[in-house]
Amino acid sequence: ALPEKVKIVEVGPRDGLQNEKTIVPTETKIHLIDMLSASGLPVIEATSFVSPKWVPQMADQVEVMKGIQRKPGVSYPVLTPNLKGFQAALTAGASEVAIFGAASELFSKKNINCSVDESLQRFEEVMKAAKEASVPVRGYVSCVLGCPYEGKVAPEKVVHVAKRLYSMGCYEISLGDTIGVGTPGSMSEMLQAVSREVPVGALAVHCHDTYGQALANILVALQMGISVVDSSVAGLGGCPYAQGASGNVATEDVVYMLHGLGIQTGVDLSKLMDAGAFICRTLNRKTSSKVAQATCKL
Repeated sequence: ALPEKVKIVEVGPRDGLQNEKTIVPTETKIHLIDMLSASGLPVIEATSFVSPKWVPQMADQVEVMKGIQRKPGVSYPVLTPNLKGFQAALTAGASEVAIFGAASELFSKKNINCSVDESLQRFEEVMKAAKEASVPVRGYVSCVLGCPYEGKVAPEKVVHVAKRLYSMGCYEISLGDTIGVGTPGSMSEMLQAVSREVPVGALAVHCHDTYGQALANILVALQMGISVVDSSVAGLGGCPYAQGASGNVATEDVVYMLHGLGIQTGVDLSKLMDAGAFICRTLNRKTSSKVAQATCKL
């Protein structure tokens, strides 16, 4: 039984752009977010309140938050790795934040410079401040199906982190196949393990398409009752630490598949494709969306 409606969380402006080598102008980011808003997407991850030293691309986070036209009913969450980031995000007008842990020790150390359990302790501070400010928090778990350093990741490790984030008060846990190595088999096994400890209604999937498995993995997740999917317009992004890791699954391709299954998304595919074409022109690159490529050829 497939869900009747799926909520798409658009991560292009943040996850998609953060590893671009050349700095994308602030006006471009704002225009992209406004175009995505106009397409009917319900959630658009706008930026990240990390130190510009670590992610120079996101140094204009305050200007981006000031410049976007917020559409009623659309949520614009931002990433906050620690309390300092959370406070800065709040000051800049963020009304929802996300925190990100990993299921892999080595990835956690290389990515956020601390062990998995240390990262969870850091998040306690953010969660406490968020509760006081009545700000909803979404949790991310990276490397749920594989890690560039450790290889296959055991489902128990994913359960450990997802369960902690949920019990801390994250309203939704996004399970990320960061390097795109998962298959429908490993996705199903991992989701079964996690959904024994975290309600399936509080889970989302975040698939990368490195091995061309993203849509197949998302379909398995839908069949298991998941109704929230992260994706990135034009397939922007990728994992900077993973060899050959292509980007997130393209939002256009996810929407096309969902509509083909008779699942409602509230998204206007042609407006979404306009946003993808705009950002690809600006970045001077080809889209990774198969749907956009096919439509261009037609």
